[in-house]
Amino acid sequence: MNRKGDIISEHMDINRVLDNLRKNDMDAVYAENRDHAKKIVREMLNKDALIVTGGSITLEECGITDMINAEGYRIADRADKSAMFSSDFMLSSTNAITEDGILYNVDGASNRVACLCHGPKKVIIVAGINKIVKNFEQAVLRVKHIAAPKNCVRLNRDTPCAYTGKCISDDINKGCSSRDRICCNFVVSAKQREKGRITVIIVNEELGY
Repeated sequence: MNRKGDIISEHMDINRVLDNLRKNDMDAVYAENRDHAKKIVREMLNKDALIVTGGSITLEECGITDMINAEGYRIADRADKSAMFSSDFMLSSTNAITEDGILYNVDGASNRVACLCHGPKKVIIVAGINKIVKNFEQAVLRVKHIAAPKNCVRLNRDTPCAYTGKCISDDINKGCSSRDRICCNFVVSAKQREKGRITVIIVNEELGY
């Protein structure tokens, strides 16, 4: 917490975060910049694979969304649940990464968190250093103070946070009653049973929300 009320990355030792992700049986990779991240993702994919993506500003800013659209990859329709869960790869970002190697994600429709937990054979998470937080409590606040309000504005959602810039409560169990609410399901990805299914690429830039 660098300024009162602001939950942002403390830019702690990235190597420590990478090591802790690996201890939780996720593959973890460092990318020097967004172009490097795109190169890493391209090398992981194969052209005959079926890919599903989570709505992600980070993927757009890295040029990954344009890359998979332009280079002939097969992309699953997110309205087709069968195709989503049978995909070979899921590409997404994350709402927060804790220093001890946990991913925290909050969704409304929840197709993103559903695929993160189960289905696609391989999950590739691309995240800027601004997504790194000290602990779980800061991960919750990062969503409530940064990610959810900005995404509600982007998606034209009629929620209190879209107008005020933060959730009505900092309590993880409390939130608004809007029909447009995007904070419906909360997923913590800790120690993984299937080692290496999730790869986290940490990019040494601030990306996305």
